[in-house]
Amino acid sequence: MATQRLGLVMHGITGRMGYNQHLVRSICAIRKQGGVLLPDGSRVMPDPILVGRDAEKIERIARELGIERTTTDLQAALANRDDTVFFDAGSTQMRAELLTRAIEAGKHVYCEKPIAETLDDAFAVARLARERGVCNGVVQDKLALPGLRKIEMLRNAGFFGRILSVRIEFGYWVFEGDWQTAQRPSWNYRKKDGGGIILDMLCHWRYVLDNLFGEVKSVSCLGATHIPRRVDERGHAYEADADDAAYATFELEGGVIAQVNSSWVTRVKRDDLVTFHVDGTHGSAVAGLTRCFTQHRVNTPRPVWNPDQPQTMDFASQWEPVPDNQVYDNGFKVQWEDFIRHVVAGTPWHFDLMQGAKGVQLAELGLRSWAERRWIDVPRLDVEQPVRSAA
Repeated sequence: MATQRLGLVMHGITGRMGYNQHLVRSICAIRKQGGVLLPDGSRVMPDPILVGRDAEKIERIARELGIERTTTDLQAALANRDDTVFFDAGSTQMRAELLTRAIEAGKHVYCEKPIAETLDDAFAVARLARERGVCNGVVQDKLALPGLRKIEMLRNAGFFGRILSVRIEFGYWVFEGDWQTAQRPSWNYRKKDGGGIILDMLCHWRYVLDNLFGEVKSVSCLGATHIPRRVDERGHAYEADADDAAYATFELEGGVIAQVNSSWVTRVKRDDLVTFHVDGTHGSAVAGLTRCFTQHRVNTPRPVWNPDQPQTMDFASQWEPVPDNQVYDNGFKVQWEDFIRHVVAGTPWHFDLMQGAKGVQLAELGLRSWAERRWIDVPRLDVEQPVRSAA
């Protein structure tokens, strides 16, 4: 069968996430494999045009990756009817406006998260996409992690029994930028530039919790700015006034309790940069990005608390690995393929902009919980109803 072309306007691909995960490991990988396979056996080949302010930079990237088209003129790119999908992985502050412009130009839209800085803006762009009838999606990549796919398999098999609690530990030490270069861009640590780990990570935890363990019903969150002064990419010191750590507890549907620590100021002594610990009546599991270990109730040891004697049990050895019985592709690439199938063939797609708005809602409520030092219920979002910002 013939392979059809799909024109993509790709914005924000010079940043770490946009370049590595979306351009190189997703779109370029899809092109290299011969496109996206559709249900009828035909294929779709994405044809990207790279959009950015720095012409020299995007042209260099295009040459390195064998991409033919670049431009600094976003308006002209949006006006081209031969390119039907707009993608954004740029800054959060610009995203709602860019998505709005693309939707009004008749483009299908796909983007990174958060989809906006405020719930009002997120809801507005989600509603606009629905009103205009364009396909729309937000990246929810962690659901495609091998570790979480194994957790999902265990849940579907009834391994956990009744799930009681979830503990998520995420983070690592991001250097201050003075004596070692920081691993994250400086805007992450400035409020005026849309920084802060609560806005960044609670958008992730919303879709992970909702889809795997139960819809989020309420939140209690405490943020902190542990490192108040950092050094930027040019070697200039600046005030880091955005939160660099968040300590949150969530009540989920069905009585599940989730405790989630997110931090850019913690040193790692665990199996991975993120771990998901799930306890159930019949069994427990701990997953990282790729690996997952389980302990069933029939294999649970009987530890005895005795603070006067050194611990003799090797707790880590008492867990069994979940085998890799299948090949797990890059999660960003998997979701790109699913979204392209949705656009071209109308296959089902769940992760629309309303799901992205839910993430922004939880981030706003987390910030409000921190400010007011109290639990806050999470109301249901309905695209047909007006919404009031939690701020």
